[in-house]
Amino acid sequence: PRALPDNLWERCPQCRQLLYVNELRRNLRVCPKCGHHFRLAARERLTLLLDADSFVEEDAALRSADPLGFVSAGERYRDKLAEVQRKTGLAEAVVCGQGRIEGLPLRVAVCDFAFLGASMGTVVGEKIARAAERSSTDGRPLLLVCASGGARMHEGIYSLLQMAKTAAALERLAAAAVPLLTLLTHPTTGGVTASFAALGDIVLAEPGALVGFAGPRVIEQITKQKLPPGAQSAEFLLAHGMIDR
Repeated sequence: PRALPDNLWERCPQCRQLLYVNELRRNLRVCPKCGHHFRLAARERLTLLLDADSFVEEDAALRSADPLGFVSAGERYRDKLAEVQRKTGLAEAVVCGQGRIEGLPLRVAVCDFAFLGASMGTVVGEKIARAAERSSTDGRPLLLVCASGGARMHEGIYSLLQMAKTAAALERLAAAAVPLLTLLTHPTTGGVTASFAALGDIVLAEPGALVGFAGPRVIEQITKQKLPPGAQSAEFLLAHGMIDR
């Protein structure tokens, strides 16, 4: 008998049901059994979100350098970058550009967790800042689709500086009276949460997304207190007025 391909089914991490891949794709990678939102790659999200053939990428040529000559466990940061670029087909952890949704023009920046946990290094910060500056000039609303494990510590203080740089660029966007929307996906944590992710005029979050600065285990270790059930979930944040929908 003919062997079946091994990529026909995918297991939902929440309800553990086996899902037919084509059915899951038709449902925009939301589990039809329990509503769990599967993680989307940046270009996959752009395809689902924007009008067909409307996306024009910006700053595609930007690449991270290795300002510290960082080495961990014998592996050089520059080699790690090259490996991740090869595996993901991305130059960096965020993809930026112009597009349309139902005919309406906007600018969009989408983080991809598969690229070093969508950590914010110099190029991620620069691309977000440039997107804000372009929207300040041409008036296109800016949508930031956020995901991150936090700052990219391979780049040290240069990474942490991106928090201030992106916040300052978004302040200029606000002064230009151009709308900013942020969509928080699973997970959005660390320096990204503490900078551009939380600054939207409207802040949305995917159901079930983990959103916070430090992770639950870190908080419990430091405070010696148990967090409430569901703390740092999108639903918890909505109930406590931290997000809009």
